[in-house]
Amino acid sequence: MLKLAVLVSGGGTNLQAIIDGIDNGSITNTKIAAVISNNKNAYALERARQHGILAVCISPKDYPDREAFYDALLGELERQQVDLVVLAGYLVVIPEKMIRRYRNRIINVHPSLIPAFCGTGFYGLKVHEQALARGVKVTGATVHFVDEGTDTGPIILQKAVTVKQGDTPKILQQRVMEQAEWQILPKAIDLIANGRVDVDKNQVILDGGKQKEETE
Repeated sequence: MLKLAVLVSGGGTNLQAIIDGIDNGSITNTKIAAVISNNKNAYALERARQHGILAVCISPKDYPDREAFYDALLGELERQQVDLVVLAGYLVVIPEKMIRRYRNRIINVHPSLIPAFCGTGFYGLKVHEQALARGVKVTGATVHFVDEGTDTGPIILQKAVTVKQGDTPKILQQRVMEQAEWQILPKAIDLIANGRVDVDKNQVILDGGKQKEETE
């Protein structure tokens, strides 16, 4: 049984997709051990409580410095004996010591087709604003392992989404969530939970082949 910690900062729509996936059986061999937020007002914590999942706020505001905050976060992950850390809209930079401790055991969902519109400063609506400003016809989402860079870790799954005439950043954000993020994040977790993901020289191998593009 794969034990998850889901790290969130806001509403928790990707968390909900994971909860729903476990409930409907599309994610197997998995349980959420804890939902952790840096924001005590994050609705994601309420989503966790409503489903009987441990909800924990670990905020940097409650610690004298960043190191103490990181130590508290790591301590909670270790207390829960977590196998996989899922970043689901977590707006905190992950420290190197946590990446080392959970090498290839931290995943993130990013709302673009990496390497497009990713890296420092690209998060939330900013990603979609830039995609529209560039005039791309296709965008999407990526699930990847987290390494010491920003959005540079090995890619697990990607799914493309069409950009439509008249899209606003909010409309595009919603479509990317519905058609890509909420589909490939649960699928990636299920693959990992069932031993179907390996990493070799910064490349993800799924079921023996280097297939990373999610198809309809």
